[in-house]
Amino acid sequence: MTKGTDARKNFQELPVRTPEDVPEGYPLAWLAERYDLHGEKLSNNALPEGFDEKDAERGTADDAVARLALGEAIRRSVTGFHGNRIHEALLLGATWHEVAGALGIGTDQAREVLRSHADRQYRVRMELAAEGSSLGLSEEEHAVALALTALGDDEPYRGGFRG
Repeated sequence: MTKGTDARKNFQELPVRTPEDVPEGYPLAWLAERYDLHGEKLSNNALPEGFDEKDAERGTADDAVARLALGEAIRRSVTGFHGNRIHEALLLGATWHEVAGALGIGTDQAREVLRSHADRQYRVRMELAAEGSSLGLSEEEHAVALALTALGDDEPYRGGFRG
């Protein structure tokens, strides 16, 4: 068995009761697959009594709780990168109107997501600078990100990609 197969098997057997029970770094596809497996068991509860249990395992409270926790872990994983994706989209020429539309939110709310992301990433850079790390946003990159928030709703960034 390969290391990747071991990791997948370990993940499939991992007890999940809260989103925090799902360690970071597992592929989103694995989370979605496990979410669906718990959902399949839960949907089997609607099958008539006497249905062959070997063909259709029924869901339990543990399955329902695991599905809730996995759903939240998936949501956090996907939305946790919105700030970075907004930054990237704007640097590549998307407008605030397009970005906000893609997220189903208003342009002011999208700007706040980028502003918070930029400030957080700048703090990461400052905190890790003593260790020689280049993680996060530099002072210049932070300034560019904040300047993006001043663009009009339909005004694309014309400075070229600076990711």
